[in-house]
Amino acid sequence: MITHLILIRHGQTDWNAAGRWQGQADPPLNALGRAQAENAARELADRRIAALISSDLRRARETADIIGGQLGLAVMIEPRLREINLGDWQGLYTDEIERRWPREKQQWHDAPLSARPPNGETIEELAARVSAAADDIARQYANRTVGIVAHELPIAVIITRTAGLPLARLRDHVPANAAWREVTWTV
Repeated sequence: MITHLILIRHGQTDWNAAGRWQGQADPPLNALGRAQAENAARELADRRIAALISSDLRRARETADIIGGQLGLAVMIEPRLREINLGDWQGLYTDEIERRWPREKQQWHDAPLSARPPNGETIEELAARVSAAADDIARQYANRTVGIVAHELPIAVIITRTAGLPLARLRDHVPANAAWREVTWTV
């Protein structure tokens, strides 16, 4: 089964702008983020999107609500599309993380797939849950186009998987806020 996925990253938050690590923390969109979502909706207006599915985190839901409102689509929630759980790092700046957890932060840089932020999840765990969600979405919407509003790492997981790339290339495919890309997911 083939399903076309339009992957849309949420609009900007104040935490994005300030360089704070968000993870599964739940900051809202800022004014620029709302404008970015409106622009994405205009860009997607000519696509034949059968369904719009969002992470349950507020920044993604707000982005999806703006897009869905302009496209006449109800937003369905899929919690497995959440951003990676960064545990104790959520809400912190890079320098704070490096100062408080130097060994763990170095592992995040050197071996990102298996590195686990304190009280968080690994990229491998993230990839397993996001891939399972994408499989379920593809089965439900076979041969159609689905909009997915999510976060940088879940989107990067889907892009690397559809491109047949190793998960280690994940960071090469991190989208900008409110950027979108269409891929084909096969189950």
